[in-house]
Amino acid sequence: MAQYRHEWKHEINVSDQIAIRQRLRAVAKPDGHARDGYYQIRSLYFDTPGDKALREKLDGVNRREKFRIRYYNGDSSLIHLEKKSKLNGLGTKVSATLSAAEAQAIVDGKLSWMADSSQPLIQELYSKMKSQCLRPKTIVDYTREPFVYPPGNVRVTLDYNIRTGLRCTDLLDPDCVTIPAGGPTAILEVKWDAYLPAVIQDAVQLNGRRAAAFSKYAACRIYD
Repeated sequence: MAQYRHEWKHEINVSDQIAIRQRLRAVAKPDGHARDGYYQIRSLYFDTPGDKALREKLDGVNRREKFRIRYYNGDSSLIHLEKKSKLNGLGTKVSATLSAAEAQAIVDGKLSWMADSSQPLIQELYSKMKSQCLRPKTIVDYTREPFVYPPGNVRVTLDYNIRTGLRCTDLLDPDCVTIPAGGPTAILEVKWDAYLPAVIQDAVQLNGRRAAAFSKYAACRIYD
């Protein structure tokens, strides 16, 4: 069973971003998957015709989930199907791997193969695409600077350059046009297991700010 983790999200400005980056570089390490300290993320989010995932997020529903397909740095040789779940303010994520052909088939609505997949998450998405009419909804692009700190299994990310594909859902199409999304300049995310070490609390300190339930998916639906 996937472990639920604590999560903070803060909307930050450029000066916040510069200060936090400098503090994190002094106490934490860049994620090993980053190139020159950052990477590009492209995600395709799913929702129902009535926007169940979006509405539950905006309404702060206590137990909710959302599905997405994601890959990094334009490399379609490794694609992940992910389900993120929230319960009592804690978050967890389970994932499965997809080939480029499988991801494209889902985008194109060719779904029958999913029922026989050896990966339970693919079967679950198939079931919910059939029962709830889940469908690809929009692409979300952004740049991520990730930092890790082993005590507490802490992961801190700075996300910015958030862009929306509007109604474009062909995530493997390099010509899919994206435009800047509504919302803040950047997002600070902090995730940890049982405890958050004081050194990280100090590094991400934002005086006078409160954690916010920001959603990049919701921000990228602003033009709908």
